[in-house]
Amino acid sequence: MDKRPAATLDAKHVSTNPLEQIRGARIAHLIESDGPGGAERMLASLATELQAAGCRNLVIVPANGEGWLASELAGTGVAVEYLKLDRPVSLSCARWLEAAFRRYGITIAQSHEFAMAVYGAWACWRVGIGHVITMHGSHYYRGRLRRRLALRLAVALSEQVVAVSKQLANQMSRDLWVRPARIITIPNGVRFRPAERSTLREELRLAVGDPLLVAIGNLYPVKGHRNLLDALGLLADRHPRAHVAIAGRGDAADALLARARELGLADRVSLLGLRADVPGLLMAADIFVLPSRSEGLPLALLEAMFAGCAIVATDVGEVRSVLADGEAGVVVPPENPVALAGALDRLLSNPTEARRLAAHARRRAQAEYDVSRMAARYAALYRVVLDRCSPANARSLDHSTTRG
Repeated sequence: MDKRPAATLDAKHVSTNPLEQIRGARIAHLIESDGPGGAERMLASLATELQAAGCRNLVIVPANGEGWLASELAGTGVAVEYLKLDRPVSLSCARWLEAAFRRYGITIAQSHEFAMAVYGAWACWRVGIGHVITMHGSHYYRGRLRRRLALRLAVALSEQVVAVSKQLANQMSRDLWVRPARIITIPNGVRFRPAERSTLREELRLAVGDPLLVAIGNLYPVKGHRNLLDALGLLADRHPRAHVAIAGRGDAADALLARARELGLADRVSLLGLRADVPGLLMAADIFVLPSRSEGLPLALLEAMFAGCAIVATDVGEVRSVLADGEAGVVVPPENPVALAGALDRLLSNPTEARRLAAHARRRAQAEYDVSRMAARYAALYRVVLDRCSPANARSLDHSTTRG
Protein backbone atom coordinates (compact mmCIF):
# COMPACT_ATOMS: atom_id res chain seq x y z
CA MET A 1 0.00 0.00 0.00
CA ASP A 2 2.90 2.37 0.73
CA LYS A 3 4.13 2.99 -2.82
CA ARG A 4 4.83 6.72 -2.83
CA PRO A 5 8.49 7.72 -2.95
CA ALA A 6 9.77 9.74 -0.05
CA ALA A 7 10.49 13.41 -0.62
CA THR A 8 14.19 14.15 -0.83
CA LEU A 9 15.68 17.52 -0.07
CA ASP A 10 18.49 17.82 -2.60
CA ALA A 11 20.81 20.81 -3.02
CA LYS A 12 18.34 22.53 -5.34
CA HIS A 13 15.77 22.72 -2.54
CA VAL A 14 17.99 23.68 0.38
CA SER A 15 19.52 26.84 -1.06
CA THR A 16 20.53 29.79 1.05
CA ASN A 17 16.91 30.96 1.23
CA PRO A 18 14.35 28.19 0.61
CA LEU A 19 11.54 30.59 1.53
CA GLU A 20 12.21 32.49 -1.70
CA GLN A 21 11.44 29.33 -3.67
CA ILE A 22 7.85 29.09 -2.43
CA ARG A 23 6.85 32.75 -2.43
CA GLY A 24 3.26 32.93 -3.63
CA ALA A 25 2.38 29.39 -2.53
CA ARG A 26 -1.06 28.99 -0.97
CA ILE A 27 -0.68 26.80 2.10
CA ALA A 28 -3.38 25.36 4.36
CA HIS A 29 -2.52 24.37 7.95
CA LEU A 30 -4.95 22.00 9.70
CA ILE A 31 -5.15 21.21 13.40
CA GLU A 32 -7.84 19.57 15.54
CA SER A 33 -7.28 21.63 18.69
CA ASP A 34 -7.17 25.33 19.47
CA GLY A 35 -5.51 25.80 22.85
CA PRO A 36 -2.07 27.19 23.68
CA GLY A 37 -0.26 23.86 23.45
CA GLY A 38 3.01 23.05 21.76
CA ALA A 39 1.58 21.93 18.40
CA GLU A 40 -0.69 24.98 18.19
CA ARG A 41 2.13 27.35 19.05
CA MET A 42 4.41 25.74 16.49
CA LEU A 43 1.69 26.05 13.81
CA ALA A 44 1.13 29.73 14.62
CA SER A 45 4.85 30.49 14.40
CA LEU A 46 5.26 28.61 11.12
CA ALA A 47 2.23 30.19 9.42
CA THR A 48 3.32 33.67 10.55
CA GLU A 49 6.85 33.14 9.25
CA LEU A 50 5.60 31.85 5.91
CA GLN A 51 3.13 34.71 5.56
CA ALA A 52 5.89 37.25 6.16
CA ALA A 53 7.95 35.53 3.44
CA GLY A 54 5.27 36.07 0.81
CA CYS A 55 3.16 32.91 1.02
CA ARG A 56 -0.60 32.98 1.51
CA ASN A 57 -1.66 30.93 4.51
CA LEU A 58 -4.98 29.50 5.68
CA VAL A 59 -5.29 28.00 9.15
CA ILE A 60 -8.23 25.65 9.75
CA VAL A 61 -9.20 25.11 13.39
CA PRO A 62 -12.17 23.50 15.16
CA ALA A 63 -15.35 25.57 15.29
CA ASN A 64 -15.87 24.79 18.97
CA GLY A 65 -12.34 25.70 20.03
CA GLU A 66 -11.07 28.34 22.41
CA GLY A 67 -10.17 30.96 19.82
CA TRP A 68 -6.54 31.00 20.95
CA LEU A 69 -5.03 30.41 17.51
CA ALA A 70 -7.16 33.07 15.83
CA SER A 71 -6.14 35.53 18.52
CA GLU A 72 -2.47 34.59 18.12
CA LEU A 73 -2.67 35.10 14.34
CA ALA A 74 -4.57 38.40 14.46
CA GLY A 75 -2.83 41.06 12.40
CA THR A 76 -0.48 38.64 10.62
CA GLY A 77 -2.51 38.37 7.39
CA VAL A 78 -3.09 34.64 7.91
CA ALA A 79 -6.69 33.63 7.14
CA VAL A 80 -8.59 31.48 9.64
CA GLU A 81 -11.51 29.15 8.89
CA TYR A 82 -13.50 27.01 11.32
CA LEU A 83 -14.31 23.35 10.78
CA LYS A 84 -17.14 21.69 12.67
CA LEU A 85 -15.78 18.28 13.67
CA ASP A 86 -18.82 16.85 15.42
CA ARG A 87 -18.07 13.09 15.37
CA PRO A 88 -15.07 10.81 14.90
CA VAL A 89 -15.97 9.83 11.32
CA SER A 90 -17.64 12.52 9.22
CA LEU A 91 -17.77 12.63 5.43
CA SER A 92 -19.26 16.12 5.66
CA CYS A 93 -16.05 17.35 7.34
CA ALA A 94 -13.92 15.87 4.60
CA ARG A 95 -16.12 17.45 1.93
CA TRP A 96 -15.99 20.80 3.73
CA LEU A 97 -12.19 20.66 3.67
CA GLU A 98 -12.23 19.80 -0.02
CA ALA A 99 -14.46 22.80 -0.75
CA ALA A 100 -12.29 25.11 1.36
CA PHE A 101 -9.13 24.02 -0.48
CA ARG A 102 -10.80 24.77 -3.81
CA ARG A 103 -12.22 28.08 -2.61
CA TYR A 104 -8.84 29.37 -1.43
CA GLY A 105 -6.89 27.85 -4.33
CA ILE A 106 -4.68 25.91 -1.91
CA THR A 107 -1.56 24.41 -3.52
CA ILE A 108 -0.32 22.36 -0.54
CA ALA A 109 -1.75 21.41 2.86
CA GLN A 110 -0.09 20.45 6.12
CA SER A 111 -2.03 18.57 8.79
CA HIS A 112 -0.99 18.35 12.43
CA GLU A 113 -1.75 15.29 14.57
CA PHE A 114 -4.05 12.34 14.04
CA ALA A 115 -7.56 13.53 13.12
CA MET A 116 -6.53 16.23 10.68
CA ALA A 117 -3.92 13.92 9.14
CA VAL A 118 -6.75 11.55 8.18
CA TYR A 119 -9.21 14.19 6.98
CA GLY A 120 -6.52 16.30 5.32
CA ALA A 121 -5.12 13.35 3.37
CA TRP A 122 -8.57 12.46 2.06
CA ALA A 123 -9.40 16.04 1.02
CA CYS A 124 -6.02 16.63 -0.64
CA TRP A 125 -6.33 13.39 -2.57
CA ARG A 126 -9.76 14.50 -3.77
CA VAL A 127 -8.51 17.94 -4.84
CA GLY A 128 -5.25 16.65 -6.30
CA ILE A 129 -2.80 18.69 -4.21
CA GLY A 130 0.16 17.71 -2.06
CA HIS A 131 -0.31 16.79 1.58
CA VAL A 132 2.21 16.80 4.43
CA ILE A 133 1.53 15.26 7.85
CA THR A 134 3.34 16.56 10.93
CA MET A 135 3.13 14.44 14.06
CA HIS A 136 4.11 15.92 17.42
CA GLY A 137 3.55 12.77 19.49
CA SER A 138 2.12 9.26 19.39
CA HIS A 139 -0.39 9.21 22.24
CA TYR A 140 -3.35 10.10 19.96
CA TYR A 141 -3.08 6.92 17.91
CA ARG A 142 -0.63 4.42 19.37
CA GLY A 143 -2.90 2.55 21.76
CA ARG A 144 -5.70 1.80 19.28
CA LEU A 145 -5.35 -0.45 16.25
CA ARG A 146 -8.18 1.27 14.37
CA ARG A 147 -6.41 4.62 14.66
CA ARG A 148 -3.08 3.14 13.60
CA LEU A 149 -4.71 1.70 10.49
CA ALA A 150 -6.44 5.01 9.69
CA LEU A 151 -3.20 6.93 10.08
CA ARG A 152 -1.38 4.32 8.00
CA LEU A 153 -3.85 4.94 5.18
CA ALA A 154 -3.41 8.71 5.53
CA VAL A 155 0.35 8.27 5.23
CA ALA A 156 -0.11 6.23 2.04
CA LEU A 157 -2.21 9.05 0.55
CA SER A 158 0.26 11.78 1.55
CA GLU A 159 3.51 12.96 0.01
CA GLN A 160 5.48 13.18 3.23
CA VAL A 161 5.31 12.55 6.96
CA VAL A 162 7.27 14.76 9.35
CA ALA A 163 8.10 13.87 12.94
CA VAL A 164 9.38 16.54 15.32
CA SER A 165 11.96 14.15 16.78
CA LYS A 166 14.02 11.23 15.54
CA GLN A 167 12.71 9.02 18.32
CA LEU A 168 9.13 9.75 17.26
CA ALA A 169 10.04 9.03 13.62
CA ASN A 170 11.42 5.62 14.56
CA GLN A 171 8.40 4.86 16.72
CA MET A 172 5.96 5.83 13.96
CA SER A 173 7.80 3.65 11.47
CA ARG A 174 7.33 0.66 13.78
CA ASP A 175 3.75 1.46 14.82
CA LEU A 176 2.43 2.21 11.33
CA TRP A 177 4.47 -0.33 9.34
CA VAL A 178 5.98 2.49 7.29
CA ARG A 179 9.48 2.33 5.88
CA PRO A 180 11.79 4.81 7.66
CA ALA A 181 12.53 6.79 4.48
CA ARG A 182 8.88 7.92 4.37
CA ILE A 183 9.29 9.86 7.63
CA ILE A 184 11.68 12.78 7.95
CA THR A 185 12.53 14.79 11.06
CA ILE A 186 12.16 18.56 11.21
CA PRO A 187 12.79 19.94 14.71
CA ASN A 188 10.49 22.58 16.11
CA GLY A 189 11.72 26.14 16.35
CA VAL A 190 10.68 29.12 18.44
CA ARG A 191 10.68 32.87 18.14
CA PHE A 192 12.00 34.00 21.51
CA ARG A 193 12.06 37.57 22.79
CA PRO A 194 13.79 37.89 26.18
CA ALA A 195 11.89 39.62 28.97
CA GLU A 196 13.10 43.04 30.09
CA ARG A 197 12.20 42.24 33.68
CA SER A 198 10.43 39.60 35.75
CA THR A 199 8.03 39.94 38.64
CA LEU A 200 7.66 36.24 39.42
CA ARG A 201 9.90 36.17 42.48
CA GLU A 202 8.02 39.11 43.98
CA GLU A 203 4.72 37.43 43.10
CA LEU A 204 5.81 34.31 44.98
CA ARG A 205 7.28 36.39 47.84
CA LEU A 206 10.63 34.68 47.63
CA ALA A 207 13.58 35.99 49.59
CA VAL A 208 16.89 36.82 47.95
CA GLY A 209 18.76 33.55 47.44
CA ASP A 210 15.70 31.28 47.57
CA PRO A 211 16.16 28.75 44.75
CA LEU A 212 13.35 28.83 42.18
CA LEU A 213 12.66 25.80 39.97
CA VAL A 214 10.32 26.55 37.05
CA ALA A 215 8.43 24.02 34.91
CA ILE A 216 6.19 24.96 31.98
CA GLY A 217 3.62 22.53 30.62
CA ASN A 218 -0.04 21.69 30.84
CA LEU A 219 -1.06 19.83 33.98
CA TYR A 220 -1.49 16.32 32.63
CA PRO A 221 0.09 13.14 34.05
CA VAL A 222 2.27 12.73 30.94
CA LYS A 223 4.11 15.93 31.89
CA GLY A 224 5.52 14.27 35.01
CA HIS A 225 4.92 17.12 37.45
CA ARG A 226 4.20 14.70 40.29
CA ASN A 227 7.75 13.37 39.91
CA LEU A 228 9.04 16.93 40.24
CA LEU A 229 7.15 17.37 43.51
CA ASP A 230 8.51 14.07 44.78
CA ALA A 231 12.02 15.22 43.86
CA LEU A 232 11.47 18.45 45.75
CA GLY A 233 10.45 16.39 48.78
CA LEU A 234 13.74 14.48 48.56
CA LEU A 235 15.61 17.80 48.53
CA ALA A 236 13.76 19.22 51.53
CA ASP A 237 16.67 18.86 53.96
CA ARG A 238 19.48 19.99 51.66
CA HIS A 239 17.55 22.87 50.06
CA PRO A 240 14.81 23.85 52.52
CA ARG A 241 14.09 27.17 50.75
CA ALA A 242 13.76 25.73 47.21
CA HIS A 243 10.43 26.58 45.54
CA VAL A 244 8.72 24.98 42.52
CA ALA A 245 6.51 27.05 40.19
CA ILE A 246 4.60 25.29 37.40
CA ALA A 247 2.97 27.27 34.58
CA GLY A 248 0.14 25.53 32.77
CA ARG A 249 -3.40 24.34 33.16
CA GLY A 250 -5.11 20.98 33.17
CA ASP A 251 -6.99 18.29 35.02
CA ALA A 252 -4.11 17.31 37.32
CA ALA A 253 -4.05 20.59 39.27
CA ASP A 254 -6.00 19.33 42.29
CA ALA A 255 -3.99 16.09 42.44
CA LEU A 256 -0.71 18.02 42.35
CA LEU A 257 -1.79 20.34 45.15
CA ALA A 258 -2.89 17.33 47.19
CA ARG A 259 0.49 15.67 46.64
CA ALA A 260 2.28 18.84 47.72
CA ARG A 261 0.28 18.80 50.97
CA GLU A 262 1.09 15.12 51.55
CA LEU A 263 4.80 15.91 51.22
CA GLY A 264 4.58 18.96 53.50
CA LEU A 265 5.41 21.24 50.56
CA ALA A 266 2.20 23.23 50.24
CA ASP A 267 4.01 26.53 50.86
CA ARG A 268 6.81 25.65 48.45
CA VAL A 269 4.77 24.71 45.35
CA SER A 270 2.91 27.24 43.19
CA LEU A 271 0.63 26.42 40.27
CA LEU A 272 0.66 29.55 38.15
CA GLY A 273 -2.05 28.61 35.65
CA LEU A 274 -1.81 29.56 31.99
CA ARG A 275 0.73 32.36 31.58
CA ALA A 276 1.52 34.61 28.65
CA ASP A 277 4.76 35.91 30.20
CA VAL A 278 6.90 32.82 29.66
CA PRO A 279 10.12 34.82 29.05
CA GLY A 280 9.59 36.53 32.41
CA LEU A 281 9.07 33.22 34.18
CA LEU A 282 12.27 31.86 32.68
CA MET A 283 14.21 34.99 33.60
CA ALA A 284 13.31 34.40 37.25
CA ALA A 285 14.24 30.70 37.27
CA ASP A 286 17.40 29.32 38.83
CA ILE A 287 16.70 26.04 37.03
CA PHE A 288 14.20 25.11 34.33
CA VAL A 289 12.86 21.58 34.88
CA LEU A 290 11.26 19.35 32.24
CA PRO A 291 10.08 16.23 34.16
CA SER A 292 7.98 14.76 31.32
CA ARG A 293 7.24 11.07 30.92
CA SER A 294 6.86 11.45 27.14
CA GLU A 295 7.57 14.25 24.63
CA GLY A 296 8.47 14.93 21.03
CA LEU A 297 10.40 18.19 20.98
CA PRO A 298 8.87 20.49 23.64
CA LEU A 299 8.83 24.19 22.81
CA ALA A 300 9.21 25.08 26.49
CA LEU A 301 12.61 23.39 26.50
CA LEU A 302 13.74 25.45 23.50
CA GLU A 303 12.48 28.64 25.13
CA ALA A 304 14.43 27.82 28.28
CA MET A 305 17.55 27.34 26.18
CA PHE A 306 17.08 30.68 24.44
CA ALA A 307 16.56 32.30 27.86
CA GLY A 308 19.90 30.94 29.06
CA CYS A 309 18.46 28.80 31.84
CA ALA A 310 20.26 25.98 33.59
CA ILE A 311 18.23 22.92 32.61
CA VAL A 312 17.37 19.54 34.10
CA ALA A 313 15.25 17.41 31.78
CA THR A 314 14.13 13.82 31.40
CA ASP A 315 15.49 11.64 28.61
CA VAL A 316 12.37 11.54 26.44
CA GLY A 317 11.77 12.30 22.77
CA GLU A 318 14.46 14.51 21.28
CA VAL A 319 15.57 15.98 24.62
CA ARG A 320 18.96 14.28 24.85
CA SER A 321 19.86 15.27 21.30
CA VAL A 322 18.71 18.87 21.79
CA LEU A 323 20.78 19.14 24.97
CA ALA A 324 23.84 17.75 23.16
CA ASP A 325 24.06 14.60 25.29
CA GLY A 326 24.27 16.59 28.50
CA GLU A 327 26.55 19.40 27.33
CA ALA A 328 23.70 21.92 27.37
CA GLY A 329 21.73 20.57 30.34
CA VAL A 330 21.48 17.63 32.71
CA VAL A 331 19.51 14.67 31.33
CA VAL A 332 17.95 12.12 33.71
CA PRO A 333 15.77 9.01 33.26
CA PRO A 334 12.02 9.67 33.14
CA GLU A 335 9.77 8.73 36.07
CA ASN A 336 12.72 8.65 38.47
CA PRO A 337 12.34 11.25 41.24
CA VAL A 338 15.60 10.15 42.88
CA ALA A 339 17.62 10.85 39.73
CA LEU A 340 15.75 14.10 39.21
CA ALA A 341 16.48 15.21 42.78
CA GLY A 342 20.16 14.32 42.35
CA ALA A 343 20.46 16.43 39.20
CA LEU A 344 18.71 19.39 40.80
CA ASP A 345 20.96 19.14 43.84
CA ARG A 346 24.01 19.02 41.57
CA LEU A 347 23.16 22.32 39.89
CA LEU A 348 21.86 24.07 43.01
CA SER A 349 25.10 23.15 44.78
CA ASN A 350 27.36 24.16 41.88
CA PRO A 351 26.35 27.54 40.36
CA THR A 352 29.46 27.62 38.17
CA GLU A 353 28.44 24.41 36.41
CA ALA A 354 24.87 25.67 36.12
CA ARG A 355 26.08 28.85 34.39
CA ARG A 356 28.31 26.87 32.01
CA LEU A 357 25.47 24.60 30.94
CA ALA A 358 23.12 27.58 30.55
CA ALA A 359 25.56 29.41 28.27
CA HIS A 360 25.99 26.31 26.10
CA ALA A 361 22.21 25.90 25.89
CA ARG A 362 21.72 29.48 24.70
CA ARG A 363 24.39 29.17 21.99
CA ARG A 364 22.92 25.89 20.79
CA ALA A 365 19.38 27.27 20.64
CA GLN A 366 20.46 30.29 18.63
CA ALA A 367 22.35 28.10 16.17
CA GLU A 368 19.78 25.33 15.67
CA TYR A 369 16.29 26.09 16.94
CA ASP A 370 15.26 29.54 15.79
CA VAL A 371 11.86 29.65 14.07
CA SER A 372 13.45 30.85 10.83
CA ARG A 373 15.41 27.59 10.53
CA MET A 374 12.26 25.56 11.06
CA ALA A 375 10.39 27.58 8.43
CA ALA A 376 13.24 27.19 5.93
CA ARG A 377 13.24 23.42 6.41
CA TYR A 378 9.50 23.22 5.80
CA ALA A 379 9.78 25.55 2.80
CA ALA A 380 12.36 23.23 1.24
CA LEU A 381 10.02 20.29 1.80
CA TYR A 382 7.02 22.14 0.36
CA ARG A 383 8.98 22.89 -2.80
CA VAL A 384 9.80 19.20 -3.28
CA VAL A 385 6.12 18.32 -2.84
CA LEU A 386 5.00 21.06 -5.22
CA ASP A 387 7.49 19.93 -7.86
CA ARG A 388 6.12 16.40 -7.61
CA CYS A 389 2.38 17.05 -7.31
CA SER A 390 1.78 20.39 -9.03
CA PRO A 391 4.49 21.09 -11.60
CA ALA A 392 2.49 23.98 -13.07
CA ASN A 393 2.15 25.62 -9.65
CA ALA A 394 5.85 25.08 -8.98
CA ARG A 395 6.77 26.76 -12.29
CA SER A 396 4.52 29.71 -11.47
CA LEU A 397 6.40 30.13 -8.20
CA ASP A 398 9.67 30.19 -10.14
CA HIS A 399 8.35 33.03 -12.32
CA SER A 400 7.01 34.89 -9.29
CA THR A 401 10.37 34.64 -7.57
CA THR A 402 12.18 35.85 -10.67
CA ARG A 403 9.89 38.85 -11.01
CA GLY A 404 10.31 39.58 -7.30
